[in-house]
Amino acid sequence: MRRSARTTRLRFDGWIAGIGTASGARLILGYWPRSSLGPFSDVMLERADGHRLLLAPTRRTADFIAGTYSFDEVWIEPVRVRVTGDDWTVTAGPLLDLRFTAGRRGPVGLLLRAVPGALAARPFWTAATGPLARLLLGVRTRGTAGGDRYEWYGARDLHLIMAATAILEGRDLGALTAVEPPVRFGFGSTPRTPCLVRVTTTVSTPRTPEPLASPATRQPRAQEGGF
Repeated sequence: MRRSARTTRLRFDGWIAGIGTASGARLILGYWPRSSLGPFSDVMLERADGHRLLLAPTRRTADFIAGTYSFDEVWIEPVRVRVTGDDWTVTAGPLLDLRFTAGRRGPVGLLLRAVPGALAARPFWTAATGPLARLLLGVRTRGTAGGDRYEWYGARDLHLIMAATAILEGRDLGALTAVEPPVRFGFGSTPRTPCLVRVTTTVSTPRTPEPLASPATRQPRAQEGGF
């Protein structure tokens, strides 16, 4: 964690997966083995009707994420990720069962892998590569977020997602499709093509206590069975 006189920089190092489904629901997995908040995973989901849901494992992580992005509901769930080769399994209590397979590393992934990790994670580098990211992937690498925060996304690798299944509350969300329309959580975005991105995210936040996720309904759900 890096500090200045007025702000604190928090770093999140891991993977982001963006998945679209035939039902119209779009899912964004954040898998963070190393972060300023400790290791954790979260899922952002936007239904076809635009309802935005956050699943996060603890109140602290839920409050931080919901203070950075916008949601209609926030649920505290034990989000767990298991990786076996190219196959990923994600569960969030009894609510979500997500499985996907990462495929080959394309030209963009090869380009990102060629950049040293220490350089790719630096905010000044994400500013320099922003125009290329908009051109190749249709995403932004830096910008303002909620709570007077500022974010930088340093992508370091990219794999296409070849297959995925998602079951939410016992309902199959349908076949893998493009992440379309774009998700509306705030500054954060994901490429239209379903993919898994290795990324280091830096968040600059005012040196004040972390805000609560006040706009959303928040309840612990680890012991409950559904909405």
